[in-house]
Amino acid sequence: MREREERLLAELSALQNRDLYRRRKVVSDRGPTPEVVVDGQRLIDFCSNDYLGLGRDPRLAEAMARAATLWGAGATSAHLVTGHTEAHHRLEQDLARFTGRERALLFSTGYMANLGVVTALAGRNDLIVEDRLNHASLIDAARLAGARTRRYSHGDACSAASRLAEGRGHRKLLITDGVFSMDGDVAPLRELAEAATANDAWLVVDDAHGLGVLGPTGGGSVEATGLGPEAVPALVGTLGKAFGTFGAFVAGSHALVETLIHKARTYIYTTAPPPAVAEATSAALAIAGAEPWRRERVASLVTRFRAGARRLGVPLSGSGTPIQPVLVGGAAAALAVSQALLREGFWVVAIRPPTVPADSSRLRITLSAAHSEDHIDALLDALSRTLVPVMVR
Repeated sequence: MREREERLLAELSALQNRDLYRRRKVVSDRGPTPEVVVDGQRLIDFCSNDYLGLGRDPRLAEAMARAATLWGAGATSAHLVTGHTEAHHRLEQDLARFTGRERALLFSTGYMANLGVVTALAGRNDLIVEDRLNHASLIDAARLAGARTRRYSHGDACSAASRLAEGRGHRKLLITDGVFSMDGDVAPLRELAEAATANDAWLVVDDAHGLGVLGPTGGGSVEATGLGPEAVPALVGTLGKAFGTFGAFVAGSHALVETLIHKARTYIYTTAPPPAVAEATSAALAIAGAEPWRRERVASLVTRFRAGARRLGVPLSGSGTPIQPVLVGGAAAALAVSQALLREGFWVVAIRPPTVPADSSRLRITLSAAHSEDHIDALLDALSRTLVPVMVR
């Protein structure tokens, strides 16, 4: 027993020596603004995924409180037992309308949604082709499916088409993030859809970071590209980002959803999300639809931040989404800048391997409709004092 624990401690020590050790911070206060109290320090939050500022909206809390009084704190069982309430059913209908699909199916997390849809659609002798920088849940889903897996160069539809053409599987899946969570860039969905159609493959898009933010009505990267259900037959979305609550869903045809109900183990064998969360999410969808200024505001803040960063010489990617990664390089340097920003009053997490490739550690700055122009300008001022000197060295 002691030897086993000592081996674990040695592995943890090695992570510390490489500046890759991760420590949780405790949030003790989170109000209606981006101000939070973390480990006793008041900070401006620039690392959450609350893109529309709905996570702090009191109307969602009120909807959840009313529903908790009616339904209780939890669903008490899986959807296929007694856990599927009217609240869940209404939300699935709301999500189907929102995404322009026939049906939608709720999952407890985005990770479970991706595992569920990929493993339900592919198995041995099938082929999965995926972007090299896909989210970990999509990568794990491909592994769990047991299909032959081929990765293509990031954002390269020609590479994806070449991989698909190699396949002789019974079924082919082409899977990608819509907006990549660590880089903020958008997948070339139109070209990927053409490659999928030409090779008789299912295109599965995880639009966790695009839904609610991109597109004329907030329908995400798929809507922004002008693609419909035929081009993207399986659309995955999460509810804990732009919509400020919790959970996830897969939207698609009646046949797809019924298949998932019967074959997606991460749906069948887990407790349904609390009904109160479903009620709060329906409220969030309604608010997001009625208040398009939220999308417009976060887009304007992205423009403001990028313009200011360029003036400072801050190295940015080509992202036009609320995810604005600032590449630093080494893990130690990224961690040092993150800690310096904490001292300045800003919470910006350093993202290090294995989440990102070696020597590409970064500050993952995320913007929200809850931020003000003053917040953006103050962050830029802090970056000029903390990041720019590191770059000069």
